[in-house]
Amino acid sequence: MAGRGRPRGFDRAVALERAMRVFWERGYEAVSMTDLTSAMGINSPSLYAAFGSKEQLFREAVALYGATEGEPVARALAEGPTARAAVAGVLRVNAAAYSAPDRPSGCMIVLAATNCSRGHASVQEYLAGWRRDGADDLARRVARGIREGDVPPDADPDAVAAFYTAVVQGMSVQARDGASHAVLTRIAEGAMAAWDAVVGGAAPAS
Repeated sequence: MAGRGRPRGFDRAVALERAMRVFWERGYEAVSMTDLTSAMGINSPSLYAAFGSKEQLFREAVALYGATEGEPVARALAEGPTARAAVAGVLRVNAAAYSAPDRPSGCMIVLAATNCSRGHASVQEYLAGWRRDGADDLARRVARGIREGDVPPDADPDAVAAFYTAVVQGMSVQARDGASHAVLTRIAEGAMAAWDAVVGGAAPAS
């Protein structure tokens, strides 16, 4: 028999996934503790005991997003046979994910803390770091393409990554504004049509 006053247990993983979706949909500052406890099905003491604070919960939610929603993107980037195919795969995956009807639109890492008050600057910087890491992943894939001969040797990996990162972030904002999968796919196709100009010349056939 449980001791008196023992708190009711809850599934931490389920609670975290629910918090992730709330932050993803509404953004960090717009979400109250009441919103979180209601969505997670727990009370405030349980939330603080399990996650420490709202910011720590948010950081865990972002990490969960990266590990789950980000996995298809990472796979597309790693498995594309050429840098061009890899970047195209990233754009296609994001076009589908950002417009999926069963989840919040757009990208949590792009949208959840774009603007924050000074008191939450650390949250804004945390997501900015994730976005920089994403751009660095793209740059490394382009650099690999240079080594493997499917990207011109004089291409600037950081510049290419900056361009396609801007496309991805723009797709996320447009998805939040209601852009459909078809519209996002056309944006992705248009961005890939510019590949040769972006990398600085005609790439060898893959």
